[in-house]
Amino acid sequence: MTKFTEDHEWLDIADGVATVGITGHAAEQLGDLVFVELPGVGKRLSKGDVAATVESVKAASDVYCPLDGEIVEVNEAIVNDPSLVNSDPQAGGWFFRLKLANAGDAAGLMDEAAYKAHIG
Repeated sequence: MTKFTEDHEWLDIADGVATVGITGHAAEQLGDLVFVELPGVGKRLSKGDVAATVESVKAASDVYCPLDGEIVEVNEAIVNDPSLVNSDPQAGGWFFRLKLANAGDAAGLMDEAAYKAHIG
């Protein structure tokens, strides 16, 4: 199940764990990424907390935690090669995996059709 936030994060949820990244729309708006800072494994975050930071040739931007949970894995590949986020934002360019405190909270997020209408 893939969900989206108003802050342009996507979540692919399976077995109570969400793989989180930024949408293609967000990657396009940011431009070529040159730096990514990820959270530490084991860090507990609440919905809306700053989870990661990205810098592009245009600007720096925060990536927010979409739901409450604990970081269980990060994608070191994007730290070493931030351009992966631009070239494959909703697959190889994922940021982190979050063990959700309550998977049911994802029901309050947008599906793909609602997100497309949001960015319209």
